[in-house]
Amino acid sequence: MDSENKLMLGLPKGSLEESTIRLFAKAGYQITKSSRSYRPSFDDPTLDGRFLRAQEVSRYIENGYFDCGLTGQDWVKENNSDVVEICDLVYSRASNRKSRWVLCVPEASEVKTVKDLEGKRIATEIVNTTNAFLEQNGVKADVEFSWGATEMKVPDLVDAIVDLTETGNSLRANKLRIVDTLLTTNTVFVANKEALKDPWKKKKIDTIALLLTSALESASKVGLKLNIEVDKLESILADLPSLRKPTINKLADEKWVAIDTIIDETIVREIIPELKSRGAEGIVEYPLNKVVF
Repeated sequence: MDSENKLMLGLPKGSLEESTIRLFAKAGYQITKSSRSYRPSFDDPTLDGRFLRAQEVSRYIENGYFDCGLTGQDWVKENNSDVVEICDLVYSRASNRKSRWVLCVPEASEVKTVKDLEGKRIATEIVNTTNAFLEQNGVKADVEFSWGATEMKVPDLVDAIVDLTETGNSLRANKLRIVDTLLTTNTVFVANKEALKDPWKKKKIDTIALLLTSALESASKVGLKLNIEVDKLESILADLPSLRKPTINKLADEKWVAIDTIIDETIVREIIPELKSRGAEGIVEYPLNKVVF
């Protein structure tokens, strides 16, 4: 390895920080940092990087300060960043689901569609995206940047807001009603175009992408092992869900075989009692760290 080989990563600080560290750990990269430090330490000597707001990551990747990093699709779009999207990483602080930027008004507002916001005032963090959305709908409104606590600005300070939501709970708690969805977003792993022209950096970026996606994929799946009599095998296989075809191994007792498969975790609670009732024995559920397709 060339001693000068080093990959610079931009990592999101704030709500995604801890979940990002956990994801990298599951992928095999240990990241440590102090509470006041923006510079993480990696157990891989070829990696270096910084934590900073997700809103800024794509700009620094585009200008070459970082070779690659994690940010939201929304901020790549908002910044109009010229970067390469390597892979989707659908995770957040609380769950593995996509988020939405939505146009909201108070529940009692007379606004029913975006057209009703002509000449009104809207607060949001994604000013460029909101202006583009209004233009697409032929609406002229005053869009102002919000530094935070956006839900609290209606109806006293603005007529509507464009805010990010994952579950909608915060919006409902603040008695807000969704009028429209501007875009759906999730975390993405993006890279600088020039960095991808470097063979060593491209290989390293592709390796990190593979390990991150496989770690994320494993979060919703488990491994399942069981023993079953040979004469019951075909009926069991017909009803046993799996990622691909299950692995079947012979046992010392020729009347029995062992099955090893990977299934969605939500199915396990339903299928284990069913397998037991149909004669399966030695049923073992085990967690997964990575699933590579």
